[in-house]
Amino acid sequence: MHENEISEKIIGAAIEVHRILGPGLLESVYEEALCHELHLRGLAFGRQKSVPIPYKGIKLGTDFRLDLIVEDKVIVDLKAKEKLSEIEKPQLLTYLRLTQKHLGLIINFHVKILRDGIFRVVNKLREPAE
Repeated sequence: MHENEISEKIIGAAIEVHRILGPGLLESVYEEALCHELHLRGLAFGRQKSVPIPYKGIKLGTDFRLDLIVEDKVIVDLKAKEKLSEIEKPQLLTYLRLTQKHLGLIINFHVKILRDGIFRVVNKLREPAE
């Protein structure tokens, strides 16, 4: 399954979570609900996955943690805050580069309409062959 198809399914699941729960809850609540929706949709995912940081041929002793990685292809960074900071998108791009993944989604549930809280971050994503 291509990253674009996976992201469509993730966004559909997130819309369902937001439709039922609405804004104003903790990020951890949305994460748990989204994981349930992903499971219902038959998507494989890892939650709070620890990822080592490579640096000049070594792995640093400090890892970073991904909120979700779906189908081992799409990183999902969940938020539940009024406003995203300027560093959120570049940070997700760094995660994509370090994991050699091509697509990430930032999903901020603290919005009135969820489409206003979804952002795609791309790292050398190739379109599928037709």
